[in-house]
Amino acid sequence: MSSERSIAIFSPGLLGGSLVKTILQRLPGVEVRVWARREEAVEEVRREFPSVIASSSIADSIRGVSLAVLCMPVQHMQDVARQMAACDLSDDLIVTDVGSVKGSVVAELEPVFDGTKACFIGSHPMAGSQRTGLAHARGDLFYQSACLVTPTEKTKREDHDRIRSFWIKLGCRVREMTPQKHDHCVARISHLPHAMAVLTTLAALSDDTSVLDNSAGGFRDTTRIAGGDPAMWAGIFLHNRDEVIAALQDASARMTELLEMLQSMDEEALRRFLTQAKALRDLLPAV
Repeated sequence: MSSERSIAIFSPGLLGGSLVKTILQRLPGVEVRVWARREEAVEEVRREFPSVIASSSIADSIRGVSLAVLCMPVQHMQDVARQMAACDLSDDLIVTDVGSVKGSVVAELEPVFDGTKACFIGSHPMAGSQRTGLAHARGDLFYQSACLVTPTEKTKREDHDRIRSFWIKLGCRVREMTPQKHDHCVARISHLPHAMAVLTTLAALSDDTSVLDNSAGGFRDTTRIAGGDPAMWAGIFLHNRDEVIAALQDASARMTELLEMLQSMDEEALRRFLTQAKALRDLLPAV
C-alpha cells in the first residue's frame, strides 16, 4: 500500500513512461497524472495509458498531488520547477527527479520550493537505455536497480522516509549520499563510460565506416551507450563538468601510459597494465 494518493510524472519519455508503467503495476489505487509539453505527446500517453490523467497544463497536472517526479533532461528541470512552484500546491507535496546529476540540480531546485508548501529531494534511479521515448518504456526497468537519493540538511525526516518508501516499492535498492558524492561516483561509473563509448565510436568510424562490415559483439557492446540522446547527454556533461573533466583527465593519463608501452614495446608493463584492469573489472558483481 502506497502512502502517496496521487503521483504526477513530468515528461513521458523512456524513464517517465517506465515510471508510469511501474506505478500502475506496483501501486494499485494510486492516481497517476502525466504532464507533457506537446499535445501530441499528451495524446500518445492517453492512448497508451487510458486510466492516466494526461495534460499539457502544469497547473492541472500538479494540483492535489502528493508526489511529483521530474523526468525531463536536467537542463530543463529548473524552468519546469519554477512553473510548478507558482501553482496551487498540496501541503504534503514532495518533488523529486530522475536526473543523472545532483549537485547543480539540488542547488537549483531546492531554493525554488523554499517558501512554498512543497520540498525537493533529489533521486537518481540507475536505470535506462540508449533508446528514448515512450515507445521503449518498460514496467520492469527499475526492478533491482540502485536508486541514489540525495537528501540535504533541509530535508525533513518524514519526507526522506516517503521518498525511500516510494523507490523501494517500485523495486529499487535505495542508497543515500550527498549530491557531491553522487556526482563524483556517477561521473566514474556512468558519465565517463558514456564519454569513452563516444570517443571509441568516433575514433573507429569517423574516417572509414566500412569497417563496420567486419564488426562483432565486442564493438557493439563497447559502443552501445554512444547511441544515447545527444541533447540529454550534453546537458549531463555540462552540469557535471568538473567531475567529468577530472574523470577524463584520469582516462587521458591511462591512455598516455598505454601509448608509451606500445611505443617502447614494453610487454611486461603491458601485461601488468592489462592484469590490473582485469582484476578491477572482476570486482563488478555478477548480474
